[in-house]
Amino acid sequence: MTIRLYLDEDSMRRALVEALRRRGVDIVTALEAGMTEEPDEQQLDYAATHGRAVYSFNISDFCRLHGQWLSEEKSHAGIILARQ
Repeated sequence: MTIRLYLDEDSMRRALVEALRRRGVDIVTALEAGMTEEPDEQQLDYAATHGRAVYSFNISDFCRLHGQWLSEEKSHAGIILARQ
């Protein structure tokens, strides 16, 4: 199983991206996807459409979005939240 991640603007540190790629993690960053400066809702939608889990430091917004998506019976590939 390949891990497929989408790193939003806040979390796309070069060292992190390079380290994960060396370990075989399939990563797309917001910069690579042309999604910089887009709202979090669009970030999650992009990741879901492409079968990728979002990795972000933006805990409060993505927790809220996850709850919203659940109430709308929408699904995504996952959300990984970390403290910065």
